[in-house]
Amino acid sequence: MDLKLFRVETGCATEVAGAPVALESDLQVLVERNMEAMLGVRFLATEFPTGDGHGGRIDSLGLDETGSPVIIEYKKDTGPSVMNQALFYLDWLLDHPYDFQALVQRVLSDEVAEAIDWSRPRMICIASDFTRYDRHAVRRLGQSMDLVRYHSYDGGALFTLTLEESSASHSRHGSRPSTMRQRRQLAAGVSEVDHLSGASPAMLRLFGELDSALLDLGDVQRVSLQTCLSYRTLKGFAWVVVQKRALVVTLPLNPKEIELRPGFTRDLSGLGHHGGGDLEVRIRSTADIRAANDLFHQSFGVA
Repeated sequence: MDLKLFRVETGCATEVAGAPVALESDLQVLVERNMEAMLGVRFLATEFPTGDGHGGRIDSLGLDETGSPVIIEYKKDTGPSVMNQALFYLDWLLDHPYDFQALVQRVLSDEVAEAIDWSRPRMICIASDFTRYDRHAVRRLGQSMDLVRYHSYDGGALFTLTLEESSASHSRHGSRPSTMRQRRQLAAGVSEVDHLSGASPAMLRLFGELDSALLDLGDVQRVSLQTCLSYRTLKGFAWVVVQKRALVVTLPLNPKEIELRPGFTRDLSGLGHHGGGDLEVRIRSTADIRAANDLFHQSFGVA
């Protein structure tokens, strides 16, 4: 995606040129200070040492909305090393889960540390651009990696992040489950969790309708996690749990700003639940999907 910004004065548009940041450390500091707003990731540590045996420092470590570990690596300009570094540190992360858990305990809490979802650790590589070879490699990658392009405008007064490529199973119609068998196998090969196992034919059909409604919002990725299905762009905007009689969707909207309807929407603030967001929407019929459509669009708009 080629994003262009224009300054409009007296009806005349002048393009505002983007540029790399002056120093790579400036990029890292900016993202770390605003990580949750920019990426939907809670910041844990910067320049985290991986020990003498491994010999390195992870630029940033975080935990996303669903409790998945996140490694973030930065590159001021274009270059393949940022991807190689992320993969190098992923090996350390998978070999040292207790070190990461201890970090989460120190920074967040014991409860959050116990709920870490190890089914799909994420890597986010942020650079001013990527080559076509980078994008192809990510599409073929078996691990979860996002390539995020940044641009700085007006000397840093404006800053954009764009998801350039992702290895996650994502939108477009080829990935959409069209048969009962495909729906049952939706999560297979991603996290070995089949969220549709045991679902009735009626629930499978309802899930197909909800899945289409969420994917059709835009360039959306669907990712199978240990406890739920996550729908996201750069940030997650909907999480779905398949129950026997309902599809439970959570959204990152403020429940206090929504007119709640008993049995349909619920405030989850302060309550433990799967996925991110504090607004619960219970889907039991096609009519419920239509009724929730505005909420889905609002949630997609803040991702």
